[in-house]
Amino acid sequence: MRRSLLGVAVGLAVTATGMKPALADEFTVADIEVEGLQRVSAGTVFSAFPVNIGEQVDGTELGGAIKALFRTGLFTDIKASRDDGVLILTVLERPSISDIEIEGNKNIETEMLMDALSGAGLQEGQVFRRATLERLELEILRSYIAQGRYNARVKATAEELPRNRVSIRLDINEGTVAAIHHMNIVGNQDFSDEELLDLFELQTTSWWNSITSADKYARERLSGDLETLRSFYLDRGYLDFNVDSSQVSISPDKQQVFIAIALEEGPQYTISEIKLRGDLIVGEDELRKLIPVEEGDVFSRAKMTAISEALAFRLGREGYAFANVNAVPEPGEDNTAAVTFFVEPGKRAYVRRINFDGNVSTRDDVLRQEMTQMEGGIASSDRIEFSKTRLERLGFFKTVNVDTVPVPGTDDLVDVNYSVEEQPTGSLSASVGFSQDSGVILGANVSENNFFGSGKRVSFGVNVSDSVKSANVSYLDPYYTVDGVSRGFSLFARETDYEDEDISSYLLDEYGGRLTFGYPIDNITRLNFGAGYTKSNIKAGSFTSQEVTQFIEDEGDSFDNYFLFGSWKRSTLNRGVLPTNGYSHSLSLDVAVPGSDLTFYKVSHKTDFYYPITETGNWVFRARTDIGYGDGYGDRTQMPFYEHFYAGGYGSVRGYEANSLGLRATNNANDLSDPDPFGGNLLTEGSLELIFPTPFAGDSRSMRTAFFLDAGQVFDPERGFDPDPGEVRMAAGVGFQWITAVGPLAFSLAKPLNDKPGDDTQVFQFSLGQTF
Repeated sequence: MRRSLLGVAVGLAVTATGMKPALADEFTVADIEVEGLQRVSAGTVFSAFPVNIGEQVDGTELGGAIKALFRTGLFTDIKASRDDGVLILTVLERPSISDIEIEGNKNIETEMLMDALSGAGLQEGQVFRRATLERLELEILRSYIAQGRYNARVKATAEELPRNRVSIRLDINEGTVAAIHHMNIVGNQDFSDEELLDLFELQTTSWWNSITSADKYARERLSGDLETLRSFYLDRGYLDFNVDSSQVSISPDKQQVFIAIALEEGPQYTISEIKLRGDLIVGEDELRKLIPVEEGDVFSRAKMTAISEALAFRLGREGYAFANVNAVPEPGEDNTAAVTFFVEPGKRAYVRRINFDGNVSTRDDVLRQEMTQMEGGIASSDRIEFSKTRLERLGFFKTVNVDTVPVPGTDDLVDVNYSVEEQPTGSLSASVGFSQDSGVILGANVSENNFFGSGKRVSFGVNVSDSVKSANVSYLDPYYTVDGVSRGFSLFARETDYEDEDISSYLLDEYGGRLTFGYPIDNITRLNFGAGYTKSNIKAGSFTSQEVTQFIEDEGDSFDNYFLFGSWKRSTLNRGVLPTNGYSHSLSLDVAVPGSDLTFYKVSHKTDFYYPITETGNWVFRARTDIGYGDGYGDRTQMPFYEHFYAGGYGSVRGYEANSLGLRATNNANDLSDPDPFGGNLLTEGSLELIFPTPFAGDSRSMRTAFFLDAGQVFDPERGFDPDPGEVRMAAGVGFQWITAVGPLAFSLAKPLNDKPGDDTQVFQFSLGQTF
């Protein structure tokens, strides 16, 4: 006969009240049976039930075993009975979750809520616990309250389904964010309420703050504002500053928030003494040069942090990659503080391995040849950072990041990990392009600065436009030798109808080639030199200008010229494409040497300067200049007209048509049209730009927007057009550049500022695609 073990149940109840339980008779367990199982396996029960067959148990021991089975959380009810020596467990399983539905949420994504439910053990197929659901309901509500949604409502329901299942539904009413009606600061004496509240991200309600949501309260934003307030005071010497309390109250309708902040400013401290302590690996005199504060200066936590980083970086140059420098102020009398920089260099670190990640197209060896930090060498922060800069200057990558990671199990080895994000470096098959200078451009071309990831620059192709028919091939190996000597060559054939370029009416056919070598003087300076040959044929047109006609009569119409050329370039630009910091200077000279049909030279100097105005580098000041001069030598009094400099258009003086500035040609008697530009032998150009973040665009590395002021002119002293500041043309406007997958896109809107009658102005200018 089956007998219920009532003594167990009674005993458990008495234990819960602190009374001594009554003991049931002991018996030997001959077998264990489990009734009522649906989803839970018998093996799960037996593994959690600490009673085995063959053991003797009484009521107390059996009660403890049932408690252990309850702790699995799988059952809502467990009853024990026995039939002679057979122990029978009758269980009632907790229901399983069939599905979960969430409605009404917008500001907290459904995926985030599902993750929170899963983390609490509430997901489809799992055991349902109502207490857990109620607790999670409260946590979700608290999340909305933290966002300032005090009238939010969360209701969780569990609908019972057949086969011991439940369907869970969360109905959410997010409500509205309470607006900040008033903010009050108490305890400030040296700074006004307005000055301090202007620091805050949170603002009181107004029509503009409602649009920008600056008046919407959130606990995290208030915490951030209090930290901003603390930094403001500490950066101005208030070492004893403290926020005593911050109280947030809400109106009865839960729509308005009132914030009160009580603070204690304390006195302003100045620096009484600067001390260096610890293991000074670098001489104290040299370290003190990195401390740009003196006794009597107002203490600033921001300056102390910057100085500590500068000192640690200096130690990193000596290989102490994990140097730690802490600035500790010691307040004294008369509101002064002695600042001690404690230097802990640690052990000198060596580079075990340099790793690259993200270079899908570019080979590892191309990146490795830019490294100034070597594997096996002392880990130098200077070399590691400069290697990063060299990678950015390649122009192959949108972003370059570096991490110095300790090698596990060692205290003197590090791995240097560079991660890059590649960007377009040219056009592999540009067949269509357009520019306002040359019109529609059709052809088949390859122009790639990182040819098949090798780091070599290759271009070749055939192009046909309204004014130019050309074929070209060029090649440059930046690392012809392992120490950075470059070698390149180019071949070209070009037929140009300058009448269609709006310059002058003549045809110029040229073909030739060049061989170049480059030599690195140091990490930022290069010398380039080489030789070339050009065959030039000139053909007069129907309305060829008097200057061209006279040149052909005096010199002929076919020329073989041999060139020697050289250039010097120094660049500290932080990136090869769209830089934001640094400068570039270049000086170049091309000479048609004796033995050529025409002997002349051209010299040019270019500068490009970038200065970031903000720490993020989103706002940048840019200055650019371009000066060129050419002349004949020997028995030549001038350089050939077809080698003239031109100005105007995109990349020169925006707002004026391309090549339109300078003295005009002299029409022949049959030409009744307006004279065409003729260029000159003296070029002067300059530009100022204010680069700013492109509106509604998050990626600032592949696009650029700028306000600009351009100025420039080409002069021709041989024809009486001498340099005169009053003749320099100026224009102002806004420009945009974008490095796209199919090539560069650029356009500008410009307003000429001092154009004169006869000038060809052009407000909108753009270029799309690769031109060769």
